[in-house]
Formats: sequence, C-alpha cells, structure tokens
Amino acid sequence: MSSFDIKKENVEHRFAKHNPHMLKNMFGSDDLTPFWIADMDFPIAEPITKELQRLVDRGVYAYEFAADSVFNAIIDWNNDRHALALERQSFVQITGVLTGISLLIRELTQVGDGILIQTPVYHQFPRLIKASNRRIVRNPLRIVEGEYRMDFIDLEKKLQSENVKIILLCNPHNPIGRVWNQEELQQLVALAEAYELRIISDEIHADIIYPGHKFNSILSMPESRHIALLGSPAKTFGMQSIANGYLYIREETIRKHIKDIVEGMYLDHGNAFTTFGTIAAYQHGGPWVDELIAYLGETIQWIRSYLHKEFPMIKMYPVEGTYQIWLDFREMNLDSEELNSLLIDKARLALTPGSWFGKESSLFMRMNIASPLSSIQQAFEQLKQAYDGRV
Repeated sequence: MSSFDIKKENVEHRFAKHNPHMLKNMFGSDDLTPFWIADMDFPIAEPITKELQRLVDRGVYAYEFAADSVFNAIIDWNNDRHALALERQSFVQITGVLTGISLLIRELTQVGDGILIQTPVYHQFPRLIKASNRRIVRNPLRIVEGEYRMDFIDLEKKLQSENVKIILLCNPHNPIGRVWNQEELQQLVALAEAYELRIISDEIHADIIYPGHKFNSILSMPESRHIALLGSPAKTFGMQSIANGYLYIREETIRKHIKDIVEGMYLDHGNAFTTFGTIAAYQHGGPWVDELIAYLGETIQWIRSYLHKEFPMIKMYPVEGTYQIWLDFREMNLDSEELNSLLIDKARLALTPGSWFGKESSLFMRMNIASPLSSIQQAFEQLKQAYDGRV
C-alpha cells in the first residue's frame, strides 16, 4: 500500500458526491457508494493546506488581491509541465470555467447560432448552450478500433449546413478520457479556419495525463483566434469549492471586450483563500500531482485486469487523461432500466449515467476513480456479485 493510499484510507466521506441529499435527489437512494461527480476523496496537497491555515491563523480577512502572482504561478506551471509559453497580458480571470464558457458563447455568437459539441461530452455543455438560446449541434465521436476518435467527415458536414459559430472542445475529453493529439488538433483547427469560426477549448483536466500521452493545448496551435479555458486548480488539486477559472485569449480586440465585461460585473476577483491556495498549488503542488497520477495509474491497471479476468462483458475504454473511466455495458444484454437497477438497487453503486453525456450512451457509465483503491475494488466486487446473483 502506497503512502498516498494510506492517506486516502483515512479520509471521511464528506464531499459532494457523498452528500445524502444529493444522492437521494440524483439516484433515488442515499444508501449508495458514490463514484459519480468529479471530485476526489483525497486530502489536498499539504502546501495548500498550510497556506490556507496561515490565512485562518492570521485572523484577518481584509481586501487582498494578487492577480499577477496567480498568473505568474500558472505561467510557470504550464511552461514546466506542458512546455507551453504563456503571456501575462492574455489572461482574464473569471469565477469559474462554466462562467467563462457561458460568457464567451453569449458575447461571440448571436441567438440561434450553432454551437458544436462532440458527444458524448460533459453534460453542462448543452445546458449552457440552451440557456444562451443557441442551437446545439452534435458531432458524435466514433469508436474506431476500440477508441474514440473525432468524425471529421460529419464535422465538416455540420459546419457546412448548421451555421456553427463555435466549436466547444473538451481536452482532455470528459467523459471518455481521450487526450487529443497534435494531428487531431491540427485537423480541427484547419476546419475552424476554413469556416471562419472559433474553438473554445475547456482544458480543466489538462494536468491529469497518464504515461505515454502528452497534453496538447489549443494554444500550441499557431492560430490566435482560438480561446483556451486553462481551467483552474479545481480538478488538478481537488480545490473545486475554492478555485477560480482562467481564460487565455490571444486576440487583443476580443480579449479587451471580454475583460471589460468581466471587470464591469466584478467577476475578476477571487477571495484570499482562492488566490493564495492557487499560488501554493501551482508553486508547490507538483510532487503531490505526480503521486496522484501514479496512484491513479495503478488503479486503472487493476480495473483493466479485473474486467479482463472477471467481468469481460464490461468494456473500459483506454484512459489517457482525467480521473474518470468510461464503461461500456452493452454486452451485458440489459436495457437502460435494467442496467440502472443492477447498479443502484442491487450493487448499491452511484455512477454517472452515460445518458447525461448524450442519448446514444444510455448503456454506458462514467466512474470517478479518484478514491482509495480498496473502495474501487469493493465496488467492482459488489457489481460482480449483483450481476451473478440477479434473477
């Protein structure tokens, strides 16, 4: 058992996905082991805790801003981790990634314009598009040789006929765990340029990348029209409730327009906990992230081996990034109601329904694996026992 595992074994189930009211509301029962919402059951990195404790011990919560220090920490992190050279003046701080997506959709498009998403994809994307009175244009990903790939033929057809103004990219992709490679991004950017539209890239999971894969930001493309949501420390460091979001916009005219709106609505200020927690995370949290990725990699290997030996009718797609796995239950010959009953009523597990990410995925489930390996192992044993004992 690794030291990381020991730390996780001592964590009380106190986070959002364990909230009994949320479980009851989402799944109809609060007596479930939850692996659904994308937060972690791990204590955050010690340097972050120490910095937050310093603020508490100080006992003073006056006005305190340190935007330059935050941006410098993000710049250094991305340069060290991803060889991505960023400039201070291109950042716009916002309250969160979803806020940034909504704002960009509303300011860069008109009511009725098409916003293209690649399903199955993060379920908040279509919600934000609908709320903005824009049209959802779906470009379903294809399963080819056991992995998800972009369907560029369908994509170009949609760009020709659906008045698409923005491609909303998820990289790494939630829920399937793909990390889009340089060739895929180059082809995507080439189409965006040909049809004179922008790509907005949600890169909040960029730091959870497994060996053998490399994160490629949309910002690694030479074209300046495209916008990255560099995310926040939320997913990387388990700081969902104390994190801001950050836009990176190279195009000066658009950046000034968005920045004026953000400043005019006073959305560009974090509190002291968010600010100094973020700085501590990016400056001192690297070893913790490395340990996290190594531990999650071992968990993925265990799941892959278990499914191969004990439960081959469940397919797990290759996991290149994020701490989510995408499970395919189609070979179990159950309909969606039977699958939900197996998981919830019999196995007592709460996974995120695939239908949240696209109606074509009703026999898929997303599972959050950012939990102790012992909990993951118990979950699969419960599922196997429930399946073997079904009537």
